[in-house]
Amino acid sequence: MNKRLSKGRTVFALAILAASSLASRADDTRENRGNDPFLHVSSAIADCAAPPGPFETAQEWLDEAHYRIERGNSCWIAGRCRLANSYDYDKEIAESVTRRLNSLNASLQWREKTSLWLTLQRRFIYLDGCVSRDFDKARFVSALGETADVEKVIDRTTRRP
Repeated sequence: MNKRLSKGRTVFALAILAASSLASRADDTRENRGNDPFLHVSSAIADCAAPPGPFETAQEWLDEAHYRIERGNSCWIAGRCRLANSYDYDKEIAESVTRRLNSLNASLQWREKTSLWLTLQRRFIYLDGCVSRDFDKARFVSALGETADVEKVIDRTTRRP
C-alpha cells in the first residue's frame, strides 16, 4: 500500500511539474498583445537584426497595462486628440505612412539603402533597423513626421548592422 501511495505522489508531483512548465512557457510567449502596427518596410542591408517590436509576454503586458491606458487617454483628456485614445490612430497612420513611403522612394532611395521596421504606438513611429552611410536619415525621419496625426518619430536606427 505504501508503494502505491508513493507512486501516486510521484505521478501527482510529475503532473504538477509538467503543468507548471507548460504554464510558464505559455506566459513566456511573446505576442503583439496590443495589436500595434509593426511593419517591415525594407531589407537592403544584410545582417541587420530585427527589432523586438511590440511583442511582449503576458506578464509584461499586465505590467504595462495601467501605463498604456493612461498614456492612451491623456491625449483626449488634454484636448489634443479627436479620438478618445491615442492608440486608436495607429492603424490609420500605418496606412498613411505606407502611402507616404511609396512616394518617397524615388527621391530618397530608402528601399535600396536601408533595412527598416516601423512600430506604431499612440501616434509615435518607432523607426528601427540599419541605414547606409550615404542615406539621408534626417530627411527621411522628417518626411515620416509629416504624416497626418503623427506626434513624434523616434529614430533608433544604426549605421552598422
